[in-house]
Amino acid sequence: MSVHTPLPRNVRHGLASISGSLFIQNKTTDCGEHQSYHKGHEVMSSIPLQMALYFNVFFFPIWFMSEIIMLELKYFLLPGYYQFLLITAVTIITLIEILRLYLGYIGNLHEKVPELAGFLLLTLLIQMPLFLFLLTDEKILILPLEFAVRVIYVIFLNMELLVSFFVLRIMTRQLATQFYLHQTDDLENKIVPAKCSQVTIHRIKRSMIELQETDALMY
Repeated sequence: MSVHTPLPRNVRHGLASISGSLFIQNKTTDCGEHQSYHKGHEVMSSIPLQMALYFNVFFFPIWFMSEIIMLELKYFLLPGYYQFLLITAVTIITLIEILRLYLGYIGNLHEKVPELAGFLLLTLLIQMPLFLFLLTDEKILILPLEFAVRVIYVIFLNMELLVSFFVLRIMTRQLATQFYLHQTDDLENKIVPAKCSQVTIHRIKRSMIELQETDALMY
């Protein structure tokens, strides 16, 4: 049963190509809608990554509520452009975080390389810079509650970045190995029947020759 993913097919292929170019020449079947495993399949899902995602999901509403409350308290003390920047940053982080956590769950639990690569890129290119901006720019009047919550969230992001990088590396190489082994098995299955058919033809010809010789001796 295939798992629903919000990523379009061309985006999934692009993410799989990126991960393959980083770790190995990835030409695996994980880019498709279905993914088959051999009986001896080794589970590659990461328990540390899943734990980080699990606690991140529960901490996300706490961060969001604290940001809204603190923003309301200091909103009119900020310059106009910082008001716009804060609202924009919180909005982008909220929308991206929902998609990011969902991709992380699918990519890790179902061993999907494109989803896990998307999770890694969203964390590195969008969420981390925005959180560092909220954490380091003193002109936005960082309150103690904001500072504590943002530090915890940055710790989550760093943990997820580090673990997901290694998981994606292992997963890509493992799936590539399985793909090449599967291709080898298919090739052997095609060659063996051909050899068997040739042996059978030779046996039939030899039997026919023996029958002809027997008939000639009888006559």
